[in-house]
Amino acid sequence: MKKLILALLTVLIMAPAAWAGGWGAGVKLGVGENDPKTMKDAFDNINANRELSRSPVYFSLEALYEWDLNDEANKIGAKIGWDMYGENELKLKAPGDSIKLTETTYSFPFTVYYKRDNGIKNFSWFAGAGFTILHSKMEASGVEDDDVSKTKVFPHIVVGGEYRFTQVFALGLDAHYNIAAKTKKDGATLSDRSGFGAALTGRFYF
Repeated sequence: MKKLILALLTVLIMAPAAWAGGWGAGVKLGVGENDPKTMKDAFDNINANRELSRSPVYFSLEALYEWDLNDEANKIGAKIGWDMYGENELKLKAPGDSIKLTETTYSFPFTVYYKRDNGIKNFSWFAGAGFTILHSKMEASGVEDDDVSKTKVFPHIVVGGEYRFTQVFALGLDAHYNIAAKTKKDGATLSDRSGFGAALTGRFYF
């Protein structure tokens, strides 16, 4: 996975020499599908005092580069992000015993997109597709050697728009759909991130 991420970063760094364009960076706060099936099954079937908390929230950082096409309005862009998801947690309490399962998830989405850039003080839109490298890990306290982790690659599609307040800053909304984003390992189904998500996004252009 590290080699693939390095290769994607190399593309973003080296490709700008081919066409004129510009760099950008983004910050996102969003919500998306989150179905921790194994934790939900344990919550439903285990006869004990229990508490399940799951978070659909994620925070993202991204780097992007956009190439100008036949004019400054039509662009092709490529971006790579780092998504950090809120934790899922299951607590099970029985007389003389307690177990806590904690699942942490992060991902690296890579997207190529077309953008219609209408300039400053205007609304622009974009659409694209790519793939995501997602890693989930479920750790158990109170149980020895019962940690489970899994990495998966799956496709996604993205649409969105932004309003360009200045030459440097734009604020917008991104929507995505993850395809077959279910991670399974050793009989456990970790968070299923398949489905829709949306994020409020601030972008800075250099």
